[in-house]
This record gives sequence, C-alpha cells and structure tokens, in this order.
Amino acid sequence: MLECGMLERDRLTLRRQSAVLCKQLVVDEILIQSLQADDILTESMAESIMAEQTSQKRSWRLLLLLPKRGPRAFNSFCAALRDTEQQHLCDLLTQSPQKDGRETHVESIQLDEEPEGKAGQLLIQTAEKKRERFVDSSLPLPTQEAIAPKRARTHDSMEFSLDADSPITTPVLPCTSAFYLSHCQCFVNIMNSSPRGFALVISNVTFDACAAPDLDHRKGGEVDDEVLRKVFTELDYLVTVHRNLPAQGMKTCIENFCRLPEHRTVDSCVVCLLSHGVEGAVYGTDGQLLQLDWIFEAFDNVHCPLLQNKPKMFFIQACRGDEMDCGVEQVDGPARTCSPSCEQRDAGREGQGSGDSRQRGDVGRPRIKLPQRSDMICGFASLKGQRICTAAMRNTKRGSWFIQELNTALRLHARDTHLADILVQVNGRIKEREGYAPGTAHHRCKEMSEFTSSLCKDLYLFPKYQPQY
Repeated sequence: MLECGMLERDRLTLRRQSAVLCKQLVVDEILIQSLQADDILTESMAESIMAEQTSQKRSWRLLLLLPKRGPRAFNSFCAALRDTEQQHLCDLLTQSPQKDGRETHVESIQLDEEPEGKAGQLLIQTAEKKRERFVDSSLPLPTQEAIAPKRARTHDSMEFSLDADSPITTPVLPCTSAFYLSHCQCFVNIMNSSPRGFALVISNVTFDACAAPDLDHRKGGEVDDEVLRKVFTELDYLVTVHRNLPAQGMKTCIENFCRLPEHRTVDSCVVCLLSHGVEGAVYGTDGQLLQLDWIFEAFDNVHCPLLQNKPKMFFIQACRGDEMDCGVEQVDGPARTCSPSCEQRDAGREGQGSGDSRQRGDVGRPRIKLPQRSDMICGFASLKGQRICTAAMRNTKRGSWFIQELNTALRLHARDTHLADILVQVNGRIKEREGYAPGTAHHRCKEMSEFTSSLCKDLYLFPKYQPQY
C-alpha cells in the first residue's frame, strides 16, 4: 500500500515546474504503463487520464494525481520521462532549484483543480508570460502558436518525440522471442520473411482545380502518408509512396505493384489509399473515380497468384458518402455491444484421394482450390454511407483521425496483438473522438471506422523479430 503523499521538496518541484510540464509533457500509453508497472498509478487512474481528449488535460490529470501517490512517485515519474524520450523534462525536475525564489512564484500553477476551457488556457498563458519576464533568458523556452502551444524539442529527442500538434512517433515496440515462439506454431499466418513484404501508399492531397473543382485540397493529408511510410518501414516493409496521381495513374501504379516478382519471396503486402472518395471508389486528382472493387480484384487469387494464401492489408482513408455523422446522445443504462462471430472455412478438396496417393504425389491428384478472393483485411476510415468531415476530422498538422489511431495502435500493440484486434482498438478510439468547430455544423460531429476481413488465420506482424535458423 502506498504511503500517503509525495516528499515536500518533490511536491514543490512539481508545482514550480507545473506550467512548463502542462505545455510540454507528453502523456502517452508508454509513460502511463511505466507508472503502472511501478505501482504509482492504478488501472482506474490510468484509464481516467487516457480518457481525457487533449494532451493538456491528460497532463493536468496526471499532475493532480502524482503528489498523492507516495514518496516514490517523483522518481518513478522521472524514470518514465527518460523512458519516453523526454529527458529534457526529467532534467528540468532534477536540476537545482532557483535560489532567489522568483521562478517558484511566477512559474507555478496551483494544482488543485483542472483548468477548463478558455479560463484554464488563460491561466497557463498568464503564468508563462510572467515566467518569460523572470527566468534566465539563456534557457531554451517553448515556442507558442496561436492555436496550441508546441513543445520545445532538443535535437536529441526530436526524432522520437510527440507534441500537441504531431502524430505519435514512439518507436514500434518489438515482439519478444517468447511471444513469437509461443504463437508461430499456432493457427496464424507465417510472418517471418525479411522484409515482411512490400507496402504501397498512394496519397492524393492536391486536386486539379479545372478537372475537379469540387474536390478541396486535403490539407494535412501529406502528414498521413509520411506517418504510414515511417510506421510500415519500422514494421519491416519496403514502402513506396506515390502522391497526387490521376485515376489512370493510380490504376497503373497498382497494376505494376501487383506484378512485382518479389512478392514470391515475402509473406504479405500492404496497400494504403488516401484521397477523397465516395462509397466504393476513391478519386484521382483529375476527378475521376477508381473503383475499390477493381483494386481488390487486382490482388485476388486469380490476378495476383504470387500473393495466394498471403495476407493482403488495405487501409482506405477516404469519404464513403454524403451523410455526416452528427452523433446521438447515449441513453442511460449499460452499453450493449454485439459482435457476431464469422467463421472462415478452408477451401474444400475436389475428390478424396487416399493418404497413400497423396504421399506418392500423383500427378492426377486434384489440387486444393481457393476461393477467388481471400486472405484480405481492409480498414476503412468511415462507415458505409458516411462522409468524413474535412474540417473536423483531419488536423492540418496531425493528419486524419483514422491514420493517427492506426499509427498509434500499430506502434504500441503490434508486438503482441493480431491485426483484427488492433483494428477493433482503432474503432474504439475513433468512437471516443469528437469534432471541435463551434458555430458550424461540424461541431461535435463524430466518425466511426470499420474493417472487413477474409483472413483465415490470425495475423501477427511480429515486429522487429527475426527467427534464428
């Protein structure tokens, strides 16, 4: 059981640096898991922190709890900062305090309650302005933007850092040898080639103003393709990115990708399409549509034999209709979920040759048949018949909600979770999000992702693990 309260000097240090921490601290799942592992946070505390919708509110929630979590909480928090590439904040807390006391007065924010809305932001900004007048000007100060303050980053921490306006770039967590060995013999797809496969990313951001005047510039879309390039590269895929292609260019690109002879030697492939769209199709930059059914057909067992029995992953960040999801108020009572199971069956055999004849490898023995289309899984950013609201659901600096959550889930959970369950987690995170655009029809609008699957086995990516032969 935790002793009550943090040491007084540590509590004062947290209070003294609270304004900086509130602006720069990145509270992600790795930091929270580290504090849980040290028994500083309970599971319910961790859930309450991560349930907050903004990075600033998660920071406040954590800073409110830490002083009450015993004398070990401060050191555990500093260790968690080091583990999450936030060494500069760890140094800030562990360096010698100022002697004159002026910084203590102007930089601290009373950690008694969480700031709400504009009042809370004003409190923080006021403290920061005072701080800038008194602290040593030679120290690096965080930059501040009109919309949201950015975290100041040192050169050493920049590659793996996350700020309020950037996608998570925590390194993909590696699969352990024990996990691989315990699962590779189970009913799973074999995923041990290096590279794991080839990945194709087609991202349309800028559209022809003459040929497609109704298709807006997808501001922030360039963030998505870079996020996907990085995460699938870390997952050991050879990634090719094509930007701003007309419909015929997209078609040619996909045809060439399907025909790569190197597919023979790898275990899977990935295709990501990011554009405007309608139900069943995505737009080229010329305003022409490319049908998704044609894309899936290009990878089926007939047209892409080199990928037969190998998992093919598709991720579609595009609109699927003209209806915006405005959400609905939840009624009282327990939430009900329904996940009907769907069994996959192996293709049957034609004929029942005897065991002896199978061992002899008779030429006349009927071969195993495959369905025309199988071993595919496709994640969609929105439900059929719904439209992604550009203003609310794609951040100009962080990219789209779906790609953000997919990136986070792959980085944190691919090490021990199969892809279908990862996409369920993505669905859960998307369900919790809400648009923020006061005074417009997009305010508090919702999005709901979904996926379809004809995978016949669990698909573990086993990141960063290579079996020893």
